[in-house]
Order: sequence, then C-alpha cells, then structure tokens
Amino acid sequence: QVQLVESGGGSVQAGGSLRLSCAASGRSLSTLDMAWFRQAPGKERELVACSRWIGEIYYVDSVKGRFTISRDNPDNTVILQMNSLKPDDMARYYCAARIPDGRGPLSVLYDYWGQGTQVTVSS
Repeated sequence: QVQLVESGGGSVQAGGSLRLSCAASGRSLSTLDMAWFRQAPGKERELVACSRWIGEIYYVDSVKGRFTISRDNPDNTVILQMNSLKPDDMARYYCAARIPDGRGPLSVLYDYWGQGTQVTVSS
C-alpha cells in the first residue's frame, strides 16, 4: 500500500509561482509512475504531468514551459514546480502513483491518490 501526502498549495497572484510536494510512503518512488492531476469546480479531473519510473515525462499542453515535475528519490518525494501561474491553473491538485504495468504517460489510471492541495490564482 502506498500513501501519498501533498503539500505546498496556497494562494498566489497571476504570474507567481508555487511548489507542490508529494511525499510517498510504503514503496520506493523509483519503482512507481507518478503524476499530478488537477480538478477545478465543475470540470473533469485533468492529468497535468507524469513522471514514469523509466524516466519518461509528459505535460499537458497548457502547462508546458511553465510547470516542471521532478523526483527526489532519496526523499521519496515528487515535486511540481509551477511558474507563471494563470487563473486557469486554479484547481485542487492531486498526486497519484501507479505500480508500472506498461501503461504510457497519457493513461489516467492510477492506483493510489493523495487528498489533494488547493491552488488559488488571482488575476
């Protein structure tokens, strides 16, 4: 069983930055596919970024060049650095983990989920 705890959300003005962290326990991060999703009120949950255990990384087009997903394997933590934030980025952000099963980076099927952290961006 993998437990995920997100932190780092908050309120920021448009153009600002936030750094989200996801601490994993129960399994080594190096053996997991990791991802960040977000869900805004009234909208479907959206895959934002994925970091596969083999090193493959994916970003949704709307965040390319602004967001960076990275891993700190010794600390078993995955980071989402968010720069140049826009009001459209405002959502609850969720960390997710998956035991690798051959699914590619676009798959939204994950085994474990955190509780989420709120990101608010004001214009």
